[in-house]
Amino acid sequence: MLLRIIQGVAMFVCVCKGITDSQIQGAIDKGADYKELRETFGVGTDCGQCGNTCKQMINTHKLNCEFYEVKAA
Repeated sequence: MLLRIIQGVAMFVCVCKGITDSQIQGAIDKGADYKELRETFGVGTDCGQCGNTCKQMINTHKLNCEFYEVKAA
């Protein structure tokens, strides 16, 4: 799936659901984990190709954060 933003243009992460990288990144920036992305946007529930991209975006966010809070179950 597509993951890059080219000159400020949002790219589709999930073609099945029409979800863009900016939508996913916005949710991740607000603390969403993969489960919340699935519940909110339905990513990874049709063909499944976007699931790994979303997980990669979450991991990249974690690496770039000085502090990442994990929600208790």
